[in-house]
Amino acid sequence: MMLTDVEIAQSAKMKPIQEIAKKVGLDEDDLELYGKYKAKISLEAIGKLKEREDGKLILVTAINPTPAGEGKTTTMIGLSQALNKLGKKSVVAMREPSLGPCFGIKGGAAGGGYAQVVPMEDINLHFTGDIHAITTANNLIAAMLDNSIQQGNPLNIDTRQIVWKRCVDLNDRALRHIVVGLGGKVNGVPREDGFDISVASEVMAILCLATSLEDLKQRAGRMIVAYNYDGEPVTVDDIQATGAVALLLKDAIKPNLVQTLDHTPVFVHGGPFANIAHGCNSVMATKLAMKLGDYAITEAGFGADLGAEKFLDIKCRQAGLKPDAVVIVATVRALKMHGGVNKADLAQENLDALRKGIENLEKHIENIHKYHLPSVVAINAFPTDSEAELQLLRDICQQKGVDVAISEVWAKGADGGIDLAEKLLNVLETKEAHFEPLYDLDLSIADKIKVIAREIYGADDVTFTKKVINKMKKYEAQGLGKLPICVAKTQYSLSDDPTLLGRPTGFVVKINDLIPNTGAGFLVAISGDIMRMPGLPKKPAAVNMDIDEDGKIVGLF
Repeated sequence: MMLTDVEIAQSAKMKPIQEIAKKVGLDEDDLELYGKYKAKISLEAIGKLKEREDGKLILVTAINPTPAGEGKTTTMIGLSQALNKLGKKSVVAMREPSLGPCFGIKGGAAGGGYAQVVPMEDINLHFTGDIHAITTANNLIAAMLDNSIQQGNPLNIDTRQIVWKRCVDLNDRALRHIVVGLGGKVNGVPREDGFDISVASEVMAILCLATSLEDLKQRAGRMIVAYNYDGEPVTVDDIQATGAVALLLKDAIKPNLVQTLDHTPVFVHGGPFANIAHGCNSVMATKLAMKLGDYAITEAGFGADLGAEKFLDIKCRQAGLKPDAVVIVATVRALKMHGGVNKADLAQENLDALRKGIENLEKHIENIHKYHLPSVVAINAFPTDSEAELQLLRDICQQKGVDVAISEVWAKGADGGIDLAEKLLNVLETKEAHFEPLYDLDLSIADKIKVIAREIYGADDVTFTKKVINKMKKYEAQGLGKLPICVAKTQYSLSDDPTLLGRPTGFVVKINDLIPNTGAGFLVAISGDIMRMPGLPKKPAAVNMDIDEDGKIVGLF
């Protein structure tokens, strides 16, 4: 009988986290222990490593996701396991799972099968409390903002121009648009408000992009929460919340160390979504993996149109990172869905649909090449894949000048990733990376958005609502025009319409709002109907979850 992901994780024999730390040259004094199998890395230990030479940085991305699944996180974990089995020193840097998708539809984010990070239940639930700290810091800012208005409004805040929302780390559509302050004068000033999911909070973004506690504090202070009646920004510094926010995040900023099923070291830290935020794990964890491993394997959320673009144009630009190669994950099943096949029919061989669906993969390959980076395609194998389908994939990728590897890490762990690891090593040895961001920061806000939409999505053009046009003028007058752009967009399509699968053409991207994230250092452009607070599906994953009297968890994946 095939074991579930949680059953495989529960049967794992974990090593004490001190032993995992020793593998990468960290001792017990460098750790802050959270039980036997989890630890945070002290800021002092991180400081001592700054002069150490960096290892190679490999980004793992994917095609546009489908309900058939791609297995990007699983592939990333299995690749690192395989590199270590080949005698290389590889370390993973990945994002923390959000409770929203865990209890919703997507499930956890600790990998799967025999390419998992453990303790899986802890990582997918409360872990070390980082996201709770982010949620609390975000909501403290909201409370202090409302209190400033209640206490005579000394900052002259215009309640119609408050841009700071509250947050919670669950999918709760009923909180998207609310009214606060009802019930009389003692309960505050009535106004419209709303909740984002915690991972979309700018507090998550600044934690993931900060390089130190002091940098985090400065970023927090710059965050805009509202505008006054003169149209001037009001910041976290202005409402005098910066010190308290930094205090709440003093432990959350420290990267978390855990292990894979075969004891490969993994840093799990930070968890923004790539469809509604910048979608990358923390800069501190990525740099730590590069200092401690000869190969640092990291991921960015969803496809190369979302997470990879933001990793390369925002994270790498801000942090001075230069990736050495990119792995693009795809499955035959998902590509057939992009080619028009229903999920129920994916087990049947369909070369015509696959050929059409491969156009989506081709676009992601082209996108990575626009950054002058070499790539490898990883085909996450399923038992239903036919040899003819796999061969068609190989042929088309080779025509694009890209190596292809079949990955079987879900079923075989490290052994299933040897082909991919060897292909990656060959690319690193034979092809040079000449990384350059896609656009120049000196371009106007509108032109930067157009470059992303045309070059990465394949759009014909971009339209802006009147509200966005006015905001672009205001932000450029305020000196924010040179910030990079973080587009919030559906993950299911290269376009901003989730129903346009494959490689759509002839479409126009519509930008409906523009939100300044001055602490994170980018502007968020809201496209299509994307929402920053997801809702639960008809049958949430939570309905299958339980825990027995012995503490054994079922239904978590």
